[in-house]
Amino acid sequence: MKQTHRKHSRQRLVEIFHAYLLNHAHGLFSSLGRLSRTPFTSAMTILVLSVAISLAGCFYIVVANIQQLTGNLQASNQMSLFLKEHINESVAQKMADQLARNDNIESIKFISKKQAMDEFKANSGFGDALNALEGNPLPNVIQILPKGVLDSREALDTLMADFKKMPEVEFVQVDMQWVERLQAIMRIASRGVTLVGVLLGFAVTFITGNTIRLELHNRQDEVVISKLVGATHAFIQRPFLYTGFWLGFIAGFSAWLIITIMLLIVESPVEKLSSLYHSSFELLYLSFSEFILLLMMASCLAVLGSWAVLHYQLRQIKPQ
Repeated sequence: MKQTHRKHSRQRLVEIFHAYLLNHAHGLFSSLGRLSRTPFTSAMTILVLSVAISLAGCFYIVVANIQQLTGNLQASNQMSLFLKEHINESVAQKMADQLARNDNIESIKFISKKQAMDEFKANSGFGDALNALEGNPLPNVIQILPKGVLDSREALDTLMADFKKMPEVEFVQVDMQWVERLQAIMRIASRGVTLVGVLLGFAVTFITGNTIRLELHNRQDEVVISKLVGATHAFIQRPFLYTGFWLGFIAGFSAWLIITIMLLIVESPVEKLSSLYHSSFELLYLSFSEFILLLMMASCLAVLGSWAVLHYQLRQIKPQ
């Protein structure tokens, strides 16, 4: 008897769970069908939401590409150690090998006097005039790229001070002002993306909430009848929440399409500009994880806006 009772209880739970899933599935797809019955209104709402979400996404992807570009430009922010005139090439090479073992240095390059003069002759246009010089006035140079140079000004100052203390070094050259400006620009851009994202997130929430409010007003008689027969607020608001979910989900997908199309339009000119500067810069697109995150955030914001409106409006509707 006990085994039979347990079996019936288990079957009953399965039936309840199955009915629960069917109920939610019906609400999910019936809300999508209701949206399709008002194509113009639904399309306009989704378009407005898509534009808002795509603006936030565009700001994000622009900053991501700029950060990639600054990563590629780190080599142009290298330190140059100009050695004293009496330091010969062998001593300078040993010094460069010792510095290469420093944990704070990303990469190092030694440029001898001869290499520097050959490069200067090739690029300056004064090759014949330079041949008249009795000797080579250029010093040996060690070019250093510090680690994390764009992240910590204090570490850069400390490293530069250590190099200046070396007896073999005449002076150290680094474009500190360029580093400060780049750091400030990236901080402003990152905070700007956050602020714009928050503002546009509020816009998505309010637009969806207003759409659901209008939908609730149009179906007020249906809501009143549901309340009269004893339906709970959770049961009444379920299809409206699913409507908000579909609005956010479709708008998120449309925003991804807008962002991708815009990137495809500018990709060719960007690659051409990159080739003119002999750079291997490639435009970044939204990754799969970022695409999923975009859909989730758009859907959650839309559901949140729908729930906030329903939580208030359903309490204002009272059966007579």
